[in-house]
Amino acid sequence: MKAINTIPNKIYSLSNLLKQLASWRVANKTVAFTNGCFDILHEGHIFSLSQAAKEADYLIVGINSDSSVQALKGPERPINKENSRTLLLSNLAIVDAVIIFDEDTPLQLIKAIMPDVIVKGGDYTVEQVAGSKEVLANGGRVVINPIVDGFSTTGIIQRIKASFS
Repeated sequence: MKAINTIPNKIYSLSNLLKQLASWRVANKTVAFTNGCFDILHEGHIFSLSQAAKEADYLIVGINSDSSVQALKGPERPINKENSRTLLLSNLAIVDAVIIFDEDTPLQLIKAIMPDVIVKGGDYTVEQVAGSKEVLANGGRVVINPIVDGFSTTGIIQRIKASFS
């Protein structure tokens, strides 16, 4: 059974996400949060998202806005605009909610949603994860997943550019 009509319902504004969170919490469900640019979706992203989805009943993915990606990665990024990135992630069965944030880090978003678990890739330490202090103080957890070697958006872009040289 294809649930195509549910895909747009997985893309949230903050006010709508807070309402959905209240519903999940009334049902005693747990919530995991992860974030990233997800500029060119690849195997490393899928692994990381799959691992994050295992940590709770629901997975929320925060996506850096286009202006946030540009500030972090430079003027040539993002390759895919925020609407495309959001649509791709909302089509994944393992993702329950997608929300765009405009800051360099999702700290304000994390404070607003206060997930039970924050999940990040292995290039971070717990202390470096935005919102870790707040979530830990609230009784939550921070999980650092291993990185899948050989998969990065920057590496993909470099290989594409090299193939045209």
